[in-house]
Amino acid sequence: MTNRTADAFLFFRAWLSAPLRVASVIPSGRALSSLMTAEISAKTGTVIELGPGTGVFTKALLHRGVAEENLVLIEYGADFATQLSLRFPTARIIEMDAAKLRKLPLQGSAPVGAVVSGLPLLSMPMRKVHAILEGAFSHLRHDGVFYQFTYGPRCPIARPLLDRLGLKARYIGCTLANIPPAAVYRISRRRPRRAFEPAHQDLLFDGQKNPS
Repeated sequence: MTNRTADAFLFFRAWLSAPLRVASVIPSGRALSSLMTAEISAKTGTVIELGPGTGVFTKALLHRGVAEENLVLIEYGADFATQLSLRFPTARIIEMDAAKLRKLPLQGSAPVGAVVSGLPLLSMPMRKVHAILEGAFSHLRHDGVFYQFTYGPRCPIARPLLDRLGLKARYIGCTLANIPPAAVYRISRRRPRRAFEPAHQDLLFDGQKNPS
């Protein structure tokens, strides 16, 4: 059995056991990996990868020049984490829920320049997505970027949640070569508002406006 076939089998088995968490029956393809990592280079510094699975994006990050020791791989699945530790022995591999990312100590690491997310945000409750983003940006340097792909027709992070966290989303592109076709978004901090600029009203998770 080739590595590619073994990876497909491992991914499919993980999908069978937790379809909402894995969200796809096969790993992402090279076209999506290339698009997800297009803006990342050796100058990015530490890169946190959420839900690396079999390591398709991880390999693309190494190809972009990111040093393996500058990779922090956050993987919930035990089988995936075991495979990652064998394939990327000098990367830091942590088996944990990405929603607890804020509690992760990263002392001694180079500044985090990017987070690459392979997580199925559309299948998650908004509160969990909030925790993931808040945790990610607690580690990202000021100009750091969160990259997210989606199989859906629009950004998988709702505008009210972006507003609440002071973030903005920019469409990078899509690839029809992936199965299924996927789009990539760049999530970053907004510039601070000036004193005379009105603040947008945030929306609560239940859709109601905050009391004034």
